[in-house]
Amino acid sequence: MQPTLADIYAAAKVIRGVADGTPLVPSPYMTDRAGADFLLKLENMQPIGAFKLRGAYNAVAAVHDASGVTCCSTGNHGRGVAFAAARRGMRAVICMSELVPQAKVDGIRALGAEVHIKGRSQDDALAESQRLVADEGLVEISPFDDPLVIAGQGTIGLEILQARPDVTTLLVPLSGGGLAAGVALAAKAINPAIRVIGISMDRGAAMHDSIRAGHPVEVEEVPSLADSLGGGIGMQNRLSFPMCRDLLDQTVLVTEDEIYHAMQVLYYEDRIVAEGACVVGLAAVLSGKVTLDGPTATIVTGRNLDMGVFTRIMTGQDVRLGDVTVKGKPYAA
Repeated sequence: MQPTLADIYAAAKVIRGVADGTPLVPSPYMTDRAGADFLLKLENMQPIGAFKLRGAYNAVAAVHDASGVTCCSTGNHGRGVAFAAARRGMRAVICMSELVPQAKVDGIRALGAEVHIKGRSQDDALAESQRLVADEGLVEISPFDDPLVIAGQGTIGLEILQARPDVTTLLVPLSGGGLAAGVALAAKAINPAIRVIGISMDRGAAMHDSIRAGHPVEVEEVPSLADSLGGGIGMQNRLSFPMCRDLLDQTVLVTEDEIYHAMQVLYYEDRIVAEGACVVGLAAVLSGKVTLDGPTATIVTGRNLDMGVFTRIMTGQDVRLGDVTVKGKPYAA
């Protein structure tokens, strides 16, 4: 069943003391550029370095009498499930594709989870996770198409509006839609007039393309600076697709060049180390693809990135992404 605002409040109680209460801070530079208060919700400060702990912990806490849990992940959801399972003393098997950066694989293993690498797409990883459910009796925790996961992510929307009820726009990184669906549900239940915009990279944007098509579609997964936004939404998507379709006011795509520059902005102006997926909201505003009419918040979703790539970006060097090269450029405000 589709989660409700009551489910989000219930999730807030479940995760309290584990995955809640991240700072909401102003960005003076982005405020000046946007012409409106611009706020950063620092989910990169979570214990696992990413917002995914909220939904994962809420879902894993509801699992009882199982052999363990499994999921497919592009990195941060797997880290959240691994952390939550370790807290419960449960076995966790995280299924990932070959496109997931090694730093994220290593981080999950460090939390005590098993990692299965399968194929070159999220669909391949999902198939392995489903095999573990059938063959070994594990409980699957979807990264986005699960009511408890969506409710957990929705607690971010609650916290933002509790801190700043005057926010008129939320800029939400958009991938499988669990974050966007949960945040939009919470925000619009509290303030129906609020604008919620989902933002993805312009290569392999599964939810954006699915909303445009009117049904879930498959996309080719390619390397991206916003690798956390990669992967499909599942052809049998039950929850996050219809919720994003109905609750998001707009979806916007940004380029790898725009993500590269926004990562520099967040680091040099706000001194924040963050993944490419975190800065798509900044990129959309800086590129003029989104204009603001009042106080705005975006979610800095995580910090679990390849520091070698990050260093290249901060020093203005080229970055190779499969068959595409993002041309480097020294930072200039």
